[in-house]
Amino acid sequence: MYGLRLLADSIPKATDQVFSRKYTMIGRLVTRWEDIVGKELAGKTHPAKIHYYKSRKAGVKATASLDISANGADATLLHYQKDLILERINQIFGDSWITAIRFVPTVSNTSSSTIKNHKVLKALTREEKEHLSDMLEEIEDTELLARLRSLGVAILQDKNAPL
Repeated sequence: MYGLRLLADSIPKATDQVFSRKYTMIGRLVTRWEDIVGKELAGKTHPAKIHYYKSRKAGVKATASLDISANGADATLLHYQKDLILERINQIFGDSWITAIRFVPTVSNTSSSTIKNHKVLKALTREEKEHLSDMLEEIEDTELLARLRSLGVAILQDKNAPL
C-alpha cells in the first residue's frame, strides 16, 4: 500500500549505503530530540554535529561525540544533565555509540522568546486629551503635573492599543 510516510523514516533507508551511519544518525537525533532533552530545552537547543573517532587498534570500537548547540545559560543547565542525556541517547538508539557530549554556542544570541513584541500606540483623540486636562487642571506643581499627564497618556494609549 502506498501512503504518506514521514520523510525522516524514508530518507535513512535511501541514504544508508551512501552516507553510512554518520548523517542518518544526526537526523534521528533531531527527530527524537524532544524525548532526549525534554520539551522545554528542545526548543532552545539542537544537536549540531557528530564527531566520529576511529580507533587505530584492531578490534576496538569507534567512538562518537555529540556537539549540542545552546546559549550559555542553557549549556550550563545541560552540562548538569550530561550523563542523563547520554543515557537517554544510548537507551533510544542502543549500542552506546555516543560517548561524549560537548556544548557549542548558538549562532544567534537572541531567541524568539526573548524578543518582545512592541505595541503600536495610537495618538490620543481630542476628547481623551480634553478629559485628561480636565482631571489634572487643579494640580499646581509643574513636575507632578507633567508626570501625571505622562501616566495618563500611557494608560489611555494602553487601553486603546490592539492586543
